[in-house]
Formats: sequence, structure tokens, C-alpha cells
Amino acid sequence: MWSGKGTNSIPYRSLHTNRYSLKQIKAATRNFDPENKIGEGGFGPVYKGVLPDGSMIAVKQLSSKSKQGNREFVNEIGMISALEHPNLVRLFGCCIEGNQLLLIYEYMENNSLARALFGPERLKLKLDWHTRRKICIGIARGLTYLHEESRLKVVHRDIKTTNVLLDKDLNAKISDFGLAKLDEEENTHISTRIAGTMGYMAPEYAMRGYLTDKADVYSFGVVTLEIVSGKSNANCRVEDDFIYLLDWANILQEKGALLELVDPALGTNFSIEEAQQMLNLGLLCTNSTPALRPSMSTVVAMLEDHTPIELPTMKIFRTGSSEVIFRSSDHSKAVSMDGQWADSTLSMQSSNRGPDHFHSTATRLLSDYTDSQ
Repeated sequence: MWSGKGTNSIPYRSLHTNRYSLKQIKAATRNFDPENKIGEGGFGPVYKGVLPDGSMIAVKQLSSKSKQGNREFVNEIGMISALEHPNLVRLFGCCIEGNQLLLIYEYMENNSLARALFGPERLKLKLDWHTRRKICIGIARGLTYLHEESRLKVVHRDIKTTNVLLDKDLNAKISDFGLAKLDEEENTHISTRIAGTMGYMAPEYAMRGYLTDKADVYSFGVVTLEIVSGKSNANCRVEDDFIYLLDWANILQEKGALLELVDPALGTNFSIEEAQQMLNLGLLCTNSTPALRPSMSTVVAMLEDHTPIELPTMKIFRTGSSEVIFRSSDHSKAVSMDGQWADSTLSMQSSNRGPDHFHSTATRLLSDYTDSQ
């Protein structure tokens, strides 16, 4: 495998994908014109371009300063070329020439889900309820393929709204496989270096490096809450303060007011039953215990069949320290995905935090709630 600074040692014959010359890519992108820059990926800048036949492309250019290196680049080429699904971004080919390392993808007209939901007003899209649900199902189908249906079993490791792209018909497609890891059949988990995005990483992966496909399920749960609420997990404003969206969802669930999380931009133009189901699903997928999260094929079945989802009844307990714990107290109502529900907890620290943390509102609201009990 290529590991040097040059590119000549990457054998094209080992890459099962189309080859493009640097001259072709420069012509398509007008020599990487800054006006054609459409984003910044895990490797470096991404440019749009037009091939001679009129096909639109997106070109991912490996940054010379990127901390992700040669191994990840080759990994992405080999992995994506072996994967094909309507809800995965299609890899057209690559260019490895001189000091340039480029991946050429299909162009996604509506950029990322992150921009559609959280971008500047001029770039945000007015996503109606049907479209949001379609996007959620599309992501779930793409992950089901990666985890269960492809020849390779793949854990993406970095599912988030910036890695979900939208085509001209607002179909969701999962992108950026630079962090993906193969989930080999003989391994139940992979202990690996932590690589992902805070706010989307499952706790067992973020804290212990324990990686299974359930880490992607957790990330999907966070994205689902973002789709329904129109708020970013790390930048959710409540009562003029910041709070993690997932924390706020758990607070609202405990209060029996989870539907308050639905994006106000939707007005009354959404299905209450579907919104409740998707919010419950988001919380189910973000359970702190991996075995209690559903598989992605189960998620798809639930969404397509409109299966009602009940969550275990949660009670709030205060410990001797200033820690607040949500604990499941009713096992009979829980839907089991991988066997019997076991007692699970979600811990939220209410200790003093600096201005860069988002816990002050959660602490105050939890305090108000528990003091009234």
C-alpha cells in the first residue's frame, strides 16, 4: 500500500474505479476556481465541475495539510468503489497525478442536510414534513445497506448532517467514507483510534474506542432529532441559552412534552403521530447502552410501517454529587430490539461548566422540574 509522500506508488490497477487525468479535472473545475468551491470535506476543499459530456461532478481534493493521510485516501477509494446504493453518494473515479490526490463524485445539487437545516437564511431550504421524513428514511436505508446488505460490512463512524447530501429531488445520500472501517465478520467490535465528530459519537466509542454498527445507530438518532427539530445538536437555543439538543429532548420526554421539539417552521403542517414516532426513535437510537439500540433494518421497518415506538418510563434521580440521572423504571412498556430491556441510565452532569459547554439551561430546567416533584 502507498505510504510515501509521492503518488506514483499508488497502483491504479489496484483501484477498481474510473481514472481521470489532472488535465481533465482542471478543465472541469476551471483550474479549481474558488467560485467553484462548494465545501470543505474531511480531506480538504470540494469543488464542483462539469465534464465534456455535461455531467456535473464534485471533486474532493486532498489537502497537503490534512491530518488524514494516504491510508485514508486509498481506503476511501477502495471502499466506495465496492459500494453502490441509491442512498450513498456515487464515486465516479479518482485522479492520482503529480502531487494531486482527487476523488470525483456525483454532484449533489442541494448540498448538505446541514446547510438545508442550519445554514444561513439565504441557503436554508424550506423542508416540509414529508421531505424530512423521506430524508430520514433515506439515511436509514443507506446505513442498512452499509451494515447488513453490502458485500462488505461497513461502520461509517461519522454520520452527521454535513455528511448527508441532498440531490435535486432532495433524496438523502450518505457521503465521506474517509473514516469508515470494515466490520469484519469474526469481530464483534473494533477497538480503534477515535475519529468522528463530537455531539454525534456514541458514548462507548468516544470514551473507550469500542466500535460497532450501533455507533452509527446512535449518530443516526442524533440526526433524526435534528431533522425533526430543525436545530443542531451542538447549537440548540432554549430560553436564550445553549443546550445539547439530546439533553433537551430527554428533558421534554420526561415532562411528557416531546412534541415541543418539532421545528416551529413547520407550523401545524406535520403529522403528530409521525413526529412522535420519529422523536421516540431518535431517543431509542441514542440509548446509552448499545445493545438496546435497534438495528438500522429495524429502524427502516419501523419508519416504513409507521410502527408506534414506546420508550421506557424515565424517572429523575439526584445522586449525592450534583449529578442528575435519568433511569428507566418501567420495563414492560419497552420495545426490545436485541433481547430483554435491561436497566439503563442517561447521566447528565450539572456541575459548574465553562462558557463553552451547553449545560446551564439543562441544569436549571432539571432543577426546576425535580424541585417541583
